Amino acid sequence: MKNLTRKRAFAASKIRQNFVSLCFRTKFIFMKGKNFLIAASGIYPYIANSDTARLAYKLARAISSKGGQTRMFMPRFGTVNERKHQLHEVIRLSGVNIVVDDDDMPLIIKVASIPKERMQVYFIDNDELFKRKHIFKDEKDVFFDDNDARIVFFTKGVVETVKKLKWRPDYLIVADWFATLLPLYINTYYKNEPLFHDVKTYVVLTDEMLENPLNPSLKKKLEFDEIPEEFIKKLENADIESLLKTALDLSEGVILRTQKLPDNIAQYIKEKNLKVLDVSGIDLEENEAELKKRVFEAFHEEEN
Repeated sequence: MKNLTRKRAFAASKIRQNFVSLCFRTKFIFMKGKNFLIAASGIYPYIANSDTARLAYKLARAISSKGGQTRMFMPRFGTVNERKHQLHEVIRLSGVNIVVDDDDMPLIIKVASIPKERMQVYFIDNDELFKRKHIFKDEKDVFFDDNDARIVFFTKGVVETVKKLKWRPDYLIVADWFATLLPLYINTYYKNEPLFHDVKTYVVLTDEMLENPLNPSLKKKLEFDEIPEEFIKKLENADIESLLKTALDLSEGVILRTQKLPDNIAQYIKEKNLKVLDVSGIDLEENEAELKKRVFEAFHEEEN
């Protein structure tokens, strides 16, 4: 009798283990039909020497492995080798003029597929803003004066491209500071765009945050777009802290990729009661399985 009881208990245990394993491994358990827009200044392998760019890529892999659909956006900086990475222009998505502070600038959209992955990256391009052979600083290590115009152009370019794709994101992942204006524009300038209704935003916080990369005239450019003062009052100095707080005001949660989070930002997250997905300390190459596990747990909880 005892042996029979043990056998039944063992069989029940194996059924539970197999069910949990199946739920975790299957690609279609909780992300099927969910769309994730990932925006960053760089995505691996197009920007290779950046942990933030690698994280954006790995997050997309984790989401895709569980059945989610991702579309990634980054600027087409002059450092990106178009021939090597086989970028090509998408004519049907290009041709829109983006207005930045009363200047009309043509938007060019290029696309490439990450090798061995079924994931596409969309490149926001404009010869005047992104063709130069440096990213944020010139050869003298000085920040470009027009970084503020570049971030506004990138933000509008992403939204206009998503509109042309007629693709509705469920989640927006702001993968670094260069994409921090997206929550602001989605909730103000594009507030009547139905594709972005109910989108949930997560902001990635990393160690690769630059110190004051923007011209203080950023706020003036936002005012030109008639962004309400209540949303941009923090941006007088246009520094990283004010950019992050402006994005966090309109976000559901954060993805931590730093163990050195400034106290003032940590306190702000706590005050806003934001959800936290902690991926700090994970070796993205050696322990990608742990990243997938934490992404699974965070967004599975989000959907329940």
